[in-house]
Amino acid sequence: MKSSQKNNKKKWANLYGPVPSRRLGFSLGVDFIPFKTCSLDSIYCQLGHVPDKIVTRKDYIPASEILSQIKEKIDSGARIDYITFSGSGEPTLNSEIGKLIRGIKQITKIPVAVLTNSTLLQHNEVRTALSAADLVVPSLDAVTQDVFEKINRPHPSLQISDIIIGLKKFRQEFKGKIWIEVLLVKGINDSPLHLKKLKTVLEELQPDRVQLNSVVRPPAESFARPLLLDELEKIRDFIGGRCEIIATFDKTAQNLIQKSEKESILSMIQRRPMTLADLASSLGLHRNEVMKHLQFLDEKGDIRLIRHKGSVYYEPAKK
Repeated sequence: MKSSQKNNKKKWANLYGPVPSRRLGFSLGVDFIPFKTCSLDSIYCQLGHVPDKIVTRKDYIPASEILSQIKEKIDSGARIDYITFSGSGEPTLNSEIGKLIRGIKQITKIPVAVLTNSTLLQHNEVRTALSAADLVVPSLDAVTQDVFEKINRPHPSLQISDIIIGLKKFRQEFKGKIWIEVLLVKGINDSPLHLKKLKTVLEELQPDRVQLNSVVRPPAESFARPLLLDELEKIRDFIGGRCEIIATFDKTAQNLIQKSEKESILSMIQRRPMTLADLASSLGLHRNEVMKHLQFLDEKGDIRLIRHKGSVYYEPAKK
């Protein structure tokens, strides 16, 4: 990587992309909390096991610092369809998120999206903080406490009934769009009984979209298995309304944009198997950006993953 590229990576240390997104076009990711800072330890999480779940909000990184990075990135001329808060954990755990969203609105018309696990929407200050966003994508993988604990392994203080109440209040108050994402894991939250209860809650929430997803990236737990496409289609038809299966972003565009990074990944893992953290450090890229490259390479059949002592390693596929 050229020195100027390395300097840009440091300058935009809390940003990644813009990267092609399945839902948001070219998304500039904002990551302003420490790695794996989350209220959940979901079995399917691509970032791995969360050792210490938290629900206390803090000002981890000042809004002014992130805002400066975003402005410089916009001024660089990059194509940005959405500025998206997601990153390496739960973005609403940063108490500066409301201030930052309002700050973004003062410097650009680019829409702001927030991807959240929904756990803190039960708090009025969090709902108020997100009020200026254009799009919020809350997760709702479970609607009963037993399933919630199996799939999301929440902080002990969290009750799914309180989270659903928070979602209902947010739906009533929020003026933007709400797309609820449901990630389905085989044998965990896909039973007919649970799906029936889920459908009832979704009908009460009336989101603009319901988006079905499954395990498409290496999960925290090897037993977290994906549903097949025909299974997802049946669930989509059962839920009805505005329910859809999340489509893959156009691979041709992705291939053109990310060719150099993908070639670098393949070159590195030819020498030895590497973890996501290894690759991110070597490339000078954010983990989420590297993960998108890995997903594309996996879909093409160019790589495979192996597990060793609790870690996931990537190596070239055996052809």
